[in-house]
Amino acid sequence: MKAKNIFTNKAIVFTLALICCLLWGSAFPCIKIGCRLMHISSEDASSQILYAGLRFILAGIFALLIGSTVVRKPLMIKMRSFPKALKLSCFQTISQYTFFYIGLSRSTGMKSSVITASNVFLSILVAALVFRTEKLTLRKLLGCAVGFSGVVLINLSGIGGEFKLTGEGFVFLSALSYAFSSALIKKYSQTEDPVMLSGWQFVIGGMFMTASGLTFGGRISVVNTLGLLMLVYLAFVSATAFSLWSTLIKYNNVSTVSVFGFMNPVFGVVLSYLILMEKSSAGFVGTVVALFLVAAGIIIVNVPINHRIEQFKQLFK
Repeated sequence: MKAKNIFTNKAIVFTLALICCLLWGSAFPCIKIGCRLMHISSEDASSQILYAGLRFILAGIFALLIGSTVVRKPLMIKMRSFPKALKLSCFQTISQYTFFYIGLSRSTGMKSSVITASNVFLSILVAALVFRTEKLTLRKLLGCAVGFSGVVLINLSGIGGEFKLTGEGFVFLSALSYAFSSALIKKYSQTEDPVMLSGWQFVIGGMFMTASGLTFGGRISVVNTLGLLMLVYLAFVSATAFSLWSTLIKYNNVSTVSVFGFMNPVFGVVLSYLILMEKSSAGFVGTVVALFLVAAGIIIVNVPINHRIEQFKQLFK
């Protein structure tokens, strides 16, 4: 079966997108654990950026090794492809995660989850209005609104309070960077291997963030086995999830895939409770309702309503 037929199959898109979101959701508690194991303070943004840079260098290496094994040849980058990987890295890794780590250290996790979830809206708007790779429809906007309401519900008590440019503002800029990276992936993957792009943009971005972290005084003073294993796991999360996500975006509309991103904070809340025993203010019932709203948003965006109505009418003919 051709790759296009595989990665446009709704069941496969649904399964792989959820796997990506589960992996990304696990990163929320694991980043906290990893920084704790390495004795990196939540206020030490430079050391956090250094830690993230090392993670993404490893992620790039993992992605390239896995991709090279699958295609049975080294995924070397060509000179004509390097500017694309560099531009993608500026949005996907450098801007997104630099803004995110600094913003997260100056905001609450709940506020950050809600603001980050706006990247689904932004991805669809950027794809439709800036890059014009798809049409903006009422159904897509409705699905995003329903899904976003689920994210807000699960973080309801944490979304109030003041707004800081270097806190919540930076988290929003991180979400905007992600939106542009999604559109660039869609554009570049039409002529480039998405796994090759993923791997090299991670390596480029990781090296830049590592150098930046060291330049501004970032240090990892404590290195231990558990901390290194957690760093390797987080690198695996980035390599696997982003490579799969890029491949899905290559063969589908940005909106079709991006709407699954609403599951990230849901998985993050659930896994943070299971791993860190952090409770959501929404409680069990609220979490279930939030999950239902997120699922409904995904269905609205991915299932044409008119098509389903016609199928329903056929049952009574």
